[in-house]
Amino acid sequence: MAGDFRGPPPAGGRPPQGEPPRGGRPARPGSPGWTNQPRNPLPGHGGRPLPPPSPPQQPPGAPPSRGGRGPLRKPPPGRAAGAPPPTRAAAPPRGPVMPRPAGSGAGGAGAGVHPASQAPRDGRVTRGPSMPDWRRVRRATRGRWKAVLILLLVAFVGFGVYLDQNMTRVQALPADSQASSSGTNYLIVGSDSREGLSAEDEERLATGDAAGQRTDTIMLLHTGSSGSVLVSIPRDSYLPIPGNGSNKVNAAFAFGGPELLVETVEAATGLRIDHYVEVGFGGFVGAVDAVGGVDMCVPRAIDDPKAGLDIQAGCQELDGTTALGYVRTRATPGSDFDRVQRQREFLSALLGRATSPLTLINPFRMVPLASAVTGTITVDDSDHIWNLAGLAWGMKGVSGGDGVQTTVPIGGSAGGSNLRWDRTRAQALFGALQNDQAPPESSFGP
Repeated sequence: MAGDFRGPPPAGGRPPQGEPPRGGRPARPGSPGWTNQPRNPLPGHGGRPLPPPSPPQQPPGAPPSRGGRGPLRKPPPGRAAGAPPPTRAAAPPRGPVMPRPAGSGAGGAGAGVHPASQAPRDGRVTRGPSMPDWRRVRRATRGRWKAVLILLLVAFVGFGVYLDQNMTRVQALPADSQASSSGTNYLIVGSDSREGLSAEDEERLATGDAAGQRTDTIMLLHTGSSGSVLVSIPRDSYLPIPGNGSNKVNAAFAFGGPELLVETVEAATGLRIDHYVEVGFGGFVGAVDAVGGVDMCVPRAIDDPKAGLDIQAGCQELDGTTALGYVRTRATPGSDFDRVQRQREFLSALLGRATSPLTLINPFRMVPLASAVTGTITVDDSDHIWNLAGLAWGMKGVSGGDGVQTTVPIGGSAGGSNLRWDRTRAQALFGALQNDQAPPESSFGP
């Protein structure tokens, strides 16, 4: 030991060159003293030194080494080493296929680039392609329907205003009327006025060419909480006429026009007349033709040349000309009583057809109907188009079977063709209507 001591190491702690480091381990390549180590050639290398070792070689296609973390795992059974993992079949998309971003797909400039990597780098939040917002679509559709409905409503109101302005008005309701009653009462008059008819029309409709106008039809419609009640007043009813003694009720129309007729009916019934409606021959025919005819069941065949009527028994559709003769004829055993009954039935059927949805939503029927009625109809100067709508609604209640159709009860003859009312039963009928109550069946006439 003492012979091997060579003195202290030089400053810096490095051993003398040419000597192995302490501990007996050779220096590593690249460490201090590596160049001073003797390089012993291996046999068979011709005395050449051994090159530094190279990193271990990996087989082709093998995954990279894990840096000394152990041997590579064996591939799962059924897969060759180095083979790419099998790919799953793409599932069919659910719902509508979303549009692909521009530049994506095979061969595109952005192939294989996730849309999130294309987001702006300034902190903004962007939204990718999305499905249509159905709420916006519904709102837009709802807005269009509202606009269409508003236009239709404006057109409907404008047409109603036009019709209201073109109706003929007269002073029909007495300003000093003393009658009072509950509910609403309409006096409906069918006159034989030929106004607006040409000579050909008078011949075709068999109306004659008599001057002036008389009442062929007088009906009173009551509407209220008790329902609708339609009462026919025979034109030969013998009644007191204010300022003209007693006469047939249609004479009041000839003496003083609509106002005197209203006064006569109010005095006889005790009811206050709220609205007056008068329709001439031309308006009646035009209304029937405008709705495409009216279906009626005729109980017996009628042949009346005076009314221009030749009709067979059975259910059939009546046009305007045939309908006018049907409601005017008296050539049946019941004469005027049969006539007023046909008038009630036909008027109910006509207004029922006019207020049906098929007519109201069909402009090719509604416009001609409204024009025909308002062009030849006469109302009181205080009435408007909505009052006619109330009349049609009340008549619809009668035709629907819930209302009552009857005639003033008759007590006998007052001489000739004059008819005298049964005052007791008539007072029961009109007294119930005056209090807006349903009339008793015992008060119904023929």
